[in-house]
Amino acid sequence: MRILITNDDGINAPGLKVMLDIATDLAGADGEVWTVAPAFEQSGVGHCISYTHPMMVSKMGERRFATEGSPADCVLVGMHDVMKDTPPDLVLSGVNRGNNSAENTLYSGTIGAAMEAALQGVPAIALSQYLGPENYEIDNPFEAAAEHGAETVRKILAANPQENADYRLFYNVNFPPVLAKNVKGIQVSTQGFRRGTCFSVEPHNSPSGRRFMWIKGGNQRIQTAPGSDAAANLDGYISVTPMRADLTAYDALDALKAIE
Repeated sequence: MRILITNDDGINAPGLKVMLDIATDLAGADGEVWTVAPAFEQSGVGHCISYTHPMMVSKMGERRFATEGSPADCVLVGMHDVMKDTPPDLVLSGVNRGNNSAENTLYSGTIGAAMEAALQGVPAIALSQYLGPENYEIDNPFEAAAEHGAETVRKILAANPQENADYRLFYNVNFPPVLAKNVKGIQVSTQGFRRGTCFSVEPHNSPSGRRFMWIKGGNQRIQTAPGSDAAANLDGYISVTPMRADLTAYDALDALKAIE
């Protein structure tokens, strides 16, 4: 198996090293793992692509490349340049430092990379490590993802339906904020919503008097609805959420028929 890995935390991020180990396990002795990751952190860029300006790509080692672009750019570079003669069988994105459950999914560059791979017709899985009091300050906060990552991906690939849909499936996996030994299992989950919290801004003035804004995240410990991703994570389960890039609100189509 040929696997392309990327992330949004940057090519030197600890989570990418964990992902390399996961991918190497999955690829096997006869497989290949290629890395194309952002040269610098790209958290929060979503599915952004560098459509209006070029980006430099640097070879960092054997099968290892850094780009000045976004995670979605990295997938495009990997598929259409670096691996164009031997395209990947699978794209893995992450392991992200912090959860991409609930509304975080919509902002995540980790998810954006998996989405782009799916649009390119390649199976794709995004992996993220939820952080909390139990694992935030341990030596390896990615411990749960490191121990359970490869087996989780194997189970998803074994169950992945064969399809020819225009918008193909990709998967959002979040490992719970617990020690690896305390992971209770896997729950197939919907995308949740944290009520009463959202991203916001915090203003600051520079010494020169100019006004700047810092983006602030919301409370990550808020429970989401039963059966959804963050609820599963906070209960100690790995959440697996199947997704598509089709943003159509099918439940609203009939109500809008009146305007035709």
